[in-house]
Amino acid sequence: MTTLTYRDAGVDIDAGDALVEAIKPLAAGTRRAGVLGGLGGFGALFDLRAAGYFDPVLVATTDGVGTKLRLAVESGKHDTVGIDLVAMCVNDLVVQGAEPLFFLDYFATGRLRTGPAAAVIGGIAEGCRQAGCALVGGETAEMPGIYAGEDYDLAGFAVGAAERGRLLPQGVAPGDIVLGLASSGVHSNGFSLVRRILAEAGLLAGSPAPFAPGVSLAEALLTPTRIYVRSLLALHRGGWLKAAAHITGGGLPGNLPRVLPAGVEAVLDGASWPVPPVFAWLAHAGGVAAEEMLRVFNCGIGMALVVAAADAEAASAALAAAGETVWRIGTLAEAEGAARVRIELPDGWPAAAA
Repeated sequence: MTTLTYRDAGVDIDAGDALVEAIKPLAAGTRRAGVLGGLGGFGALFDLRAAGYFDPVLVATTDGVGTKLRLAVESGKHDTVGIDLVAMCVNDLVVQGAEPLFFLDYFATGRLRTGPAAAVIGGIAEGCRQAGCALVGGETAEMPGIYAGEDYDLAGFAVGAAERGRLLPQGVAPGDIVLGLASSGVHSNGFSLVRRILAEAGLLAGSPAPFAPGVSLAEALLTPTRIYVRSLLALHRGGWLKAAAHITGGGLPGNLPRVLPAGVEAVLDGASWPVPPVFAWLAHAGGVAAEEMLRVFNCGIGMALVVAAADAEAASAALAAAGETVWRIGTLAEAEGAARVRIELPDGWPAAAA
């Protein structure tokens, strides 16, 4: 009778153990006040009082990287998608006034290769460092028959906290100013459309980027999602921030209304910020209409913030000092019915603004 092992079935326990050992120093580098213990337990422990909270409300988010992972697999560049994973979760936390405290990841693949997996998790650790949260654990799943070849998938889970009464949004009203913070590129939304445009244009991951001379498409498009946590927390703690919207799938029209009360309309000027060349190229190469571009992509604005008109100048200066590129992109006005966004675009947008 043939004797079978788990490795014969496609699962290598030794490789999983080796990966855990490889990432322990990465996780240790993200340790912060409140973390109890380390990797290797059945669950992660966190002490909110040790983190400085007295009457906290917990805020939890989960997200993934989407089909941007296909570019990572095709190019063999795995060191930045982990930053994307953290960013997509912690940016959703901070817009609610919460400080990210700890993060867990889920990495699933058909055959575990320690090198690429360690690169991915190294990116996750870097994202956690940027966000000021601890990487406290995760799960690595080797599932032959579910994922083919070198494919893998990622999911992330972030938990944060805010003192009761400090959650956002608060006090949003007509007359407030909308500030836009620059994105670092496409971030992690709309990549199914991006990949379709590349295919229609006959371009591969290693092809020169038409919108970024000197780099490949993969290098340009894998630029990680910007993490806005530290600058937004500073603005919130300074008493300037009324609301914030993370501009992900749905774009400005789909995300900004989520933090506005009924009877308020955001009127945005599409000429008030420069649209990065990648978006102008995608619109032209794919024949994508302006309305669809705004609905799918961030189009250069990764965060939209609401501040009082009297605070707009000081808030902008504080954000710039924190390293953000900021523009005054619109105002809030009275309107009937549900909250909405109206964007006034110049002729030829987005190319006209690029």
